[in-house]
Amino acid sequence: MSRKVMKLILTQEVGGLGAPGDVVDVAPGYGRNYLLPRGFAMQWTRGAEKQVEQIKRARAAREIRSLEDAQAAAGRLEKLSVRLTRRAGSNGRLFGSVGAADIAAAVRAAGGPEVDKRKIVVPDPIKSAGSHRVQVRLHPEVSAAVTVEVAAG
Repeated sequence: MSRKVMKLILTQEVGGLGAPGDVVDVAPGYGRNYLLPRGFAMQWTRGAEKQVEQIKRARAAREIRSLEDAQAAAGRLEKLSVRLTRRAGSNGRLFGSVGAADIAAAVRAAGGPEVDKRKIVVPDPIKSAGSHRVQVRLHPEVSAAVTVEVAAG
């Protein structure tokens, strides 16, 4: 039984599939209907293969260099107290929500390490005042939990 596959080059991190610059084989429907339209991947060609090196160099410059760096950053993040003030109703429910970009900016403002918003895992948008825990994936083997205090203001 032959199985058709589509060869793609990832341009962004896709959970369970790979990181930017990886050449992957996927089902044609998944590639054509999901990865390509959303800009997560590009069609593989010999010319595009050369661009893979550029993508990997850019990724290496952005991401935390090594496991030791990731562990050091995780230690700094665990100690960090991140505080955000948002408008809220009388019951503590926010007008809007707090997302990964807001948390990344707050970590930066609190003196923490530079964190890419795509590495912050917020399972459900934060829509209430109070204390919330979010995960930050710093490295494939290292993640840190950050406490985010959302105050009504």
